[in-house]
Amino acid sequence: MPEELSAFYAKSSQAGRPAEPLTDHLAAALAAAGWLRQRVGAITAVDASLGRLFWTAVELAALTHDAGKIAGGFQDMVTGARRTWGERHEVLSLGFLPSLIHDPELLLWVATAVATHHRPLGNQPGRDLSSLYHPYDLDELRERFGKVSPAAVHALDRWLSATARSAGLPAPAPTQAPLDADDLPDAAHQMLDTLLEHWADRATPGRGLTAVLLQGAVILADHLSSAHKQLSFHQPLDGSFPGLLDKRFTDDGKVLRPHQRRAAAASGHLLLRAPTGSGKTEAVLLWSANQVTALQQETGGVPRVFFVLPYLSSINAMADRLKNLLGTPDAVGVAHSKAASYHLAAAITPEDSAENDDPNTSPHRVDAATKAVARAAATRLFHESVRVTTPYQLLRGALAGNAHSAILIDAANSVFVLDELHVYDPRRLGYLLATAQLWERLGGRIAIVSATLPDLLARLFTQTLNTPPVWVGADDLHAPPRHRLSIRNHHLTDASALAEIRHRLQQHESVLVVANNVAQALELFEELAPQVQDQHGQDAALLLHSRFRRRDRSLIETKITQRFGAASQPQTRRPGLLVATQCVEVSLDLDFDVLLTAAAPLEALLQRFGRVNRLAERPPADVIVHQPNWTTRRTEPGEFADGIYPREPVEAAWQILLDNDGRPIDETDAITWLNTIYATNWGSQWQAEVLERQETFTRDFLTFRRPFDDRSTLTEAFDALFDGSEAVLTQDHDAYAAALNQGPHNMKAGRLLADEYLIPMPHWAESLSGYEKELKIRLIDGDYDPILGLRAVQGPARSTYQPGEVL
Repeated sequence: MPEELSAFYAKSSQAGRPAEPLTDHLAAALAAAGWLRQRVGAITAVDASLGRLFWTAVELAALTHDAGKIAGGFQDMVTGARRTWGERHEVLSLGFLPSLIHDPELLLWVATAVATHHRPLGNQPGRDLSSLYHPYDLDELRERFGKVSPAAVHALDRWLSATARSAGLPAPAPTQAPLDADDLPDAAHQMLDTLLEHWADRATPGRGLTAVLLQGAVILADHLSSAHKQLSFHQPLDGSFPGLLDKRFTDDGKVLRPHQRRAAAASGHLLLRAPTGSGKTEAVLLWSANQVTALQQETGGVPRVFFVLPYLSSINAMADRLKNLLGTPDAVGVAHSKAASYHLAAAITPEDSAENDDPNTSPHRVDAATKAVARAAATRLFHESVRVTTPYQLLRGALAGNAHSAILIDAANSVFVLDELHVYDPRRLGYLLATAQLWERLGGRIAIVSATLPDLLARLFTQTLNTPPVWVGADDLHAPPRHRLSIRNHHLTDASALAEIRHRLQQHESVLVVANNVAQALELFEELAPQVQDQHGQDAALLLHSRFRRRDRSLIETKITQRFGAASQPQTRRPGLLVATQCVEVSLDLDFDVLLTAAAPLEALLQRFGRVNRLAERPPADVIVHQPNWTTRRTEPGEFADGIYPREPVEAAWQILLDNDGRPIDETDAITWLNTIYATNWGSQWQAEVLERQETFTRDFLTFRRPFDDRSTLTEAFDALFDGSEAVLTQDHDAYAAALNQGPHNMKAGRLLADEYLIPMPHWAESLSGYEKELKIRLIDGDYDPILGLRAVQGPARSTYQPGEVL
C-alpha cells in the first residue's frame, strides 16, 4: 500500500474489527471477482458488444467501485469525525476510469457497473443517481464532493493502474503526469452524463441482460469482500458422484434401475416421470452429475446445482437427504426465508444444554443460533455449490437491481431440478416456466421430476425450452399397486366418518385423516384424540396444520416422524392418529396403514395417498375419500370444496374416483386420470392462464429493456405472491422481547431465537394484527394452544376471522 493511502479507509471499525484500508477492500473485491469468474465461467448470453471482455469488465469495476471513498467527506464519516457525508462515492469513483480504461466500449460497461452497485440510475426520484446529480454544473459538483487530497488521488490512480496490470487486466502503465484532484469531479461528471444518456433509451434484450449480469457480478464481489468470505469451488455432484452412488448401492445390495441409467446418460434438459419409491432422487442426481461435467468442459466454471421445491419442510428434508448422500454437509446450502431456523434446528440437540439450563436461554442455544445465522448468511452470499431452495428465492432475480441481480449471475451455467410442479397455481407456474426460459438462455440445464406429471404440463415444459428435454420414464418398472380406493358419499366430519375412523383405530392401525381446512382439522382432532391418547399415550394422537408457533410445529413434526416415519420397519409400526391439513402432502416422509381424506383436486389427493403404504411393502392399503361441502368465499366468486378448492377440478376428480371405487390403483392410473381432467374445459382454461402468466412475466420482468430503473416497488408484490405474513401472540410479547436480547453481541442470533414464537398467517391476514413498532413485529390476540394451534383471533378482528378460511 502506498504511504499516501495508508490513512484512507473503505469501512469503519465495528464489532471489534478494525477499520479496513481502502486499497485492502478494493484488492479483496478484485480477488472476489476473480473467484466468481472461475466459478461461473464463460457466459454465452453476454452481448456481442462486450463478449469475451465480460469478466475483464467485472474485475476492473470491482477494482475501482469504491475509489471515490478517497473524498475527504467520506473519510471524515468513516473515521467518526462527522456523522454523514451525504454524497455518493460511486459517482466520484467514475472519475478514475477514463485514465485507466482507454477502450471506449469497455469503459462504458465498467462505468455502468461502478455507478449502479448501490443505487439505480433512474425511476426513483430523490434516491436514484439521475435525480441526485443531474443536471448539476461542474462547480456545484465540486462543491458537493468537497475536499479531495491531491496526493491521495495521484497515489490511488497509480495504485489502480499497477494493480490492474498485475492482475493481467488491460490498463496503461502509470505515467508521470498525475491525475489532478481538481479534474476528478469533472471526469466523474462527464462519465455520469454519458451513462445517463446511454441508458435513457430502451436496451436490446441481449444488452439489457448483459447489464444486469455485470451489475450482479460486481455487487456480489463487493459483498464477498466486505464480508471477508470466499466462494466454494467444490462440487460433489460431478464426475465422481456415479462411483460414490454405485458404492452405496453395492453396500446396500442394490443395483441401478433402467430409468436411473437412462437419466444418468441423458444430455441436456430432462423430463423424468417415475413412481414413488423408484429412486427418482438418485436418478436426477446422476443426471445432474452428467450435466455438471458437461458444463465444466463447455464453460470452464464450476456449475451450481439447485433443487427447487415449493414447501419449506420438503426443502429441509431434501437438504438433509443430500447431505447424507453426498457426505459433504458443508457443500449443501438451504435458501429460503427460514433457512437460519433450519440450521438452528439441525445444530441444537438435547445434550447441548446442561441439566439445569432453561432450554430457551441456554448459552449453548445462543451459540448455536449465532452459528446458524452465519451459515444462512454464507448461503445468501452464494457460497455452496449445491442448494435446495424455493422458486421464490430464484424468481427474485427478475427484480434485478442492486438487491437481486447477483441471483442472476449465480444462476448462469447452472443445473436446476424442479420437483412437485403440480402444487403451483397457474400464476406461479407461469412465472416459473418463464424463468426456466431465462435459465436456459444463461446456459442452464433443467430437469422436471414427478411421479404423476400430466401430459399437458410436460408439453408446456417442452414448449418453454428451445432445446426439447430428454424424456425418461419407468414404464418397465412394474410396481405393485399400493392403494385400494374407496368413496364415501358423506363429509369427513359426519358421524359415519367418525365411526369408521374409530373402528380403524380400534384395530390398532396407524390412521391419517386429512381435512381441507384448519377448522375441520381441529374439530376432528378434538373429537377423536382422547380415545387414542387413553389407549396408546399422549403422543399417539397428533395434530398438524399451518397455524402453530414455529417452535411448537417443529416439536410436533419430530413426534410425527418418530411415530409414523416411512423408515420404520413393518414389525415396529405403531398405532395412532394424525389429523392434518394440506401441509402433510409433501412435507414429511410418512407411512400409514389407512387414509381418510376430504375430496380435493386430484394432484393433492395423490400426494395424500402417497403417505399410505409408501414403499409398497404391504398389500394395497385403503385410501378413503369423502365428499366435500360446497361453500362460497367472501373474496372470490364461485363454489369451493370446504371453502378452499375451486369446484371444477375437485368435481372432475370426484367423478373419476367414483368410477374406480373399490379397486386397487397405482400411479399409472393417476397419470391417465390427470390427463382426463386436464382435457376438460377447466384444463383448457388452466393452460391458457399459465401461458398468459408466462408471457406477462417475460414481457414485464425478463427482457431487461430498462436494466437500471428501480424495481424495488415490486418487492411487496412478490412477498404477497410467495410469502405470507407472521405474527406473535400478545401473550408471547415479553418472551419474544427477552429472546431478542439473548444474543447481545449478535442481534441476528437473538432475532432467530425470537422467531420461534412466530405464527404463520396468510398475507391478507395482516389486517387481523396490530404492529409493534419497537419490536418490529405483528401482534395478534389469539386463542392458542401448543397442541391445537391457533383456534381464534380475539378483539376487533374476531368477527372477520374463521379458521376454515385459512389453509
